[in-house]
Amino acid sequence: MTGELSPIDRAKFVAAKQAAGFVEDGMKVGLGTGSTAAWLVRCLAERMEEEGIRFRGVPTSTRTADLARELGIEVISLDEAKWLDLTIDGADEFDKDLNLIKGGGGALLQEKIVATASDQMVVIADAAKEVQTLGNFPLPIEVIPFGWQTSQSLVEETLVSMDVMGRKSTLRMNGAKPFVTDEGNHILDLHLGRIGNARQLALVLNQIPGVVENGLFIDICDRVVIGFADGKVETRDINAGTVTTDQMLFEESDNLFKDLGD
Repeated sequence: MTGELSPIDRAKFVAAKQAAGFVEDGMKVGLGTGSTAAWLVRCLAERMEEEGIRFRGVPTSTRTADLARELGIEVISLDEAKWLDLTIDGADEFDKDLNLIKGGGGALLQEKIVATASDQMVVIADAAKEVQTLGNFPLPIEVIPFGWQTSQSLVEETLVSMDVMGRKSTLRMNGAKPFVTDEGNHILDLHLGRIGNARQLALVLNQIPGVVENGLFIDICDRVVIGFADGKVETRDINAGTVTTDQMLFEESDNLFKDLGD
């Protein structure tokens, strides 16, 4: 079955499988959103079936919650959990300091709330997500629908004084209608090209009326697990200052690969 996967999906799979091993019995775990995070949920469900571990998951979107329930994972809300042992999620970009751009899937608000309510955040990604400088991937910001065009204008005016390459922003669409987040908001994608000072930009954007949250995750990620198409997995721990490398063998798994829709 793994032979049918594309190289990018192989990389996502091995990263997710490695990170799934960080989950211990009895933990409360934040479950991310996106294609790589979907691999994680499947790997965790497989561990439950094969090893008998039990944990409770706090999903960062309705689609992650639906997948987790479908695979038999106990789902609870963040209010029920209060605090999490671990959150595992994907990223659209990460740099050497493990600062991130997230929100390509539109769940950045819940993702940031869950990640910051955790003892540790682990990012799982394929090697293509690593960049020297954040900003090539459009930076998502969540804005309330009321006066979103005014918010957009204020954002673009603010970007004039920021250390960025571009200042164009676009409303994210879902077909002919604006994309709507789980909280009923819209997403503006900022096409910046390069972000010279991500920390400053994250602080400034959140001061603009109408902006709920931005997709810059600064000083939140503790470890990144990077998958490669040949099965190599590299784990970087920003706190311990360590880099470890493992080689993962691909195995057939009907449970893991059935009904793939990601």
